[in-house]
Amino acid sequence: MEPRLRLVDVRKTFDGGAGVVEVLRGVTLDVLEGQALAVTGPSGSGKSTLLHVVSGLEPPSAGRVEIDGQSPHGRPEPEQAAFRNRTVGFVFQDAHLLPQYTVLENVLVPTWAQRAGDRPAQDARARQLLERVGLGHRLAHRPAELSGGERQRVAVARALVNRPSLLLCDEPTGSLDGASARTVADVLFELHHEERTVMLAVTHSLDLAARFGRRIELVDGRCVER
Repeated sequence: MEPRLRLVDVRKTFDGGAGVVEVLRGVTLDVLEGQALAVTGPSGSGKSTLLHVVSGLEPPSAGRVEIDGQSPHGRPEPEQAAFRNRTVGFVFQDAHLLPQYTVLENVLVPTWAQRAGDRPAQDARARQLLERVGLGHRLAHRPAELSGGERQRVAVARALVNRPSLLLCDEPTGSLDGASARTVADVLFELHHEERTVMLAVTHSLDLAARFGRRIELVDGRCVER
């Protein structure tokens, strides 16, 4: 089986005032369809940089990233953004919901970039996802009317609305209390299994990391599988 996500000797350097800093030092990974991978490591080890490179938000300094056999890098910016919109879903520590929009509209935001999209099908998909995360009764509410855990569940639905191949999570439960964190984690794993995505999550939570089928630790910019 071909991996849905492949990293080959990925390196990332930044040229700071004190000279070149090597953040990623040759990360190589294959992740198959339906696999969930937790990325742990101390602060400054390159976890968020790895997510940015995998998603196409940052280019690697060397090496290659492939999602479904295609690189998210090296394209003209509009084409690169469209590829990212189709193939990658994001869940961040902060839900980043737009306060002026309803819950349903926030979930639909990633579909608005698709000019030729089937609007009724997209609307039905958003409603279905909100039902799955337990918020089908809150479609017309604004983010300010939701708890932190509810906002994060909206963010999970938004990340999946375009049926991405890859779900990237950066500390998805980091700002939540214990009960809310468990609820959001349950939703993430249920939908990950149903959608057969590749899920890659950066987390400091050992409880969350323990739920993943695979775990890697970034140590001094290098990848160690645990």
